[in-house]
Amino acid sequence: MESLVRNVRDLDPSDRSALERLVGHQLRESQRLVIQVLGVAVEEPAVAQTAGDGLPAWCDVYEGLSDKEIDELDAAIVRTHSSRDVA
Repeated sequence: MESLVRNVRDLDPSDRSALERLVGHQLRESQRLVIQVLGVAVEEPAVAQTAGDGLPAWCDVYEGLSDKEIDELDAAIVRTHSSRDVA
């Protein structure tokens, strides 16, 4: 990892302009930029495993449950408008 530290007041106007476009706003003279350069990991980042239909594995929350167990779970988490306490 490499770290670069630059005082905004010491930047060339064209460099400062480019950095302001990068960060999305104007920089103040009293600010300091800290830029870190990181190496790329050799392995690909972990991607959520998907089921055969293209959905992520966490979508299979009902897997292994019977219809009755699913109905009980749904009844416990699904609220109707009449169950809300609106004061």
